[in-house]
Amino acid sequence: MKKKFFITTPIYYVNAKPHIGHAYTTIAADVLARFHKSQGEGVYFLTGTDEHGLNIQKKADDAKKNPQFFVDEMSGEFEEYWKKLNINFDNFIRTTDENHKGAVQKALQVLFDKGAIYKGEYEGYYCVACEQFKSEKDLVDGRCPDHDIVVEKIKEECYLLKMSGDVQKELIKKIKSDEFKIAPAKYKKEILSFLENQELRDVSISRKNVSWGVTLPFDKEHTTYVWADAFLNYLTGLGWDGDPSNVPKRWPADVQLIGKDILRVHATIWPIMLMHLGIQLPKLLFTHGHILSSGRKMSKTLGNAISIDEMLEKFGVDGMRYLLMSAGTFGEDVDMTMERIIEKYNADLANGLGNLVSRIMKLAKNYDGSSTPVRKGDQENLLNFFENIELNQALDYIWKIVREDDKFVEENKPWELVKTDKKKFEEVMKKLVSDLYLISELLVPFMPETSEKIKKALAIKETGSLFPRVI
Repeated sequence: MKKKFFITTPIYYVNAKPHIGHAYTTIAADVLARFHKSQGEGVYFLTGTDEHGLNIQKKADDAKKNPQFFVDEMSGEFEEYWKKLNINFDNFIRTTDENHKGAVQKALQVLFDKGAIYKGEYEGYYCVACEQFKSEKDLVDGRCPDHDIVVEKIKEECYLLKMSGDVQKELIKKIKSDEFKIAPAKYKKEILSFLENQELRDVSISRKNVSWGVTLPFDKEHTTYVWADAFLNYLTGLGWDGDPSNVPKRWPADVQLIGKDILRVHATIWPIMLMHLGIQLPKLLFTHGHILSSGRKMSKTLGNAISIDEMLEKFGVDGMRYLLMSAGTFGEDVDMTMERIIEKYNADLANGLGNLVSRIMKLAKNYDGSSTPVRKGDQENLLNFFENIELNQALDYIWKIVREDDKFVEENKPWELVKTDKKKFEEVMKKLVSDLYLISELLVPFMPETSEKIKKALAIKETGSLFPRVI
């Protein structure tokens, strides 16, 4: 049986249009999915949208739209952008899907029947933008540090999920042993420090005065708190019906990609829900940093935001995919300014890969090429990078070949050899064309269209046609 590889992105909240941070996570997941597919694995790539909660209800009201109509429009925007970016997902889950809502209700009923959920009261500081309760020490001058808005102090009747005691101790054990692996290591350390230094507070899983949400099966006056609803998408996106004894065969997730701002909830509430349900935890929760501009978070207010549309217009689909995945160490914050991106695009793509392909293909019209080996086996060199989710290092490896070949062309001057030493010319071209085959293979996960263009050019070359500039 084929080895399976199940990868997820967070489901994105549809209170606003997709931004470059959403694209960053989703492209990374697509790169990993394509690589594992190239290894012959049975890949399933899940993404989607999170569509319930007070924030959505308010946004729809402000737009004078019915909430369902509002989320249909916004979810459609995400799906459209992912198609533009050549994101080859297997399922796009929406939390307003009827199957998802039914499964959430069934799972919550199981938790309620087991006593993992109980009726109580919750008091805390609530950030509407985060859809999260915050502790006093999380706040900066009474404001949410992520959204810079004043939080509301709320006390209300709700249903709570048990988070402390044996289940907290068991979670610590699973994280320590890497049964539930959190990477990079600094995030594992951060979560363990958080879990070991305080008793977790039971969390609210319902709201009484929010109509836009999944109704609790055991109390029709309450709707499911948005996080409890959203987390279960990782299972319902595989067709799960909410019955813990009927978990899909593709589960557990091999990789769950998230941004660092949602690490804590994904490393506490989500696994504890699964543990109460008796379902295996994901294998790896991989956390990446934020995209910054000159050391500051991108925002329209600061005027330093770079939009998906702007990048697509300037650099094209594969150009954007390359620039985001090579922007810095995947897992850390990365810093991007438009000036630096343009500089990198010109250096690495227009003058780097594009120029190399153009030169080789022009020279190749005088090259027989019948004995050129296709070096697909070299792809094994990337296995470690992909296993450790070192995406920028995988690209560095490919661009090392590009730079070496560029230097090789300059040193050997094949345009002169073709006139003076035909045998040497054939040897030089054999290496260059062979390397181009290799580059085209290695680029498949990152730049699928460019990879295809190079492969087609190499095939056409044998009929005597010239290769057009790639980038």
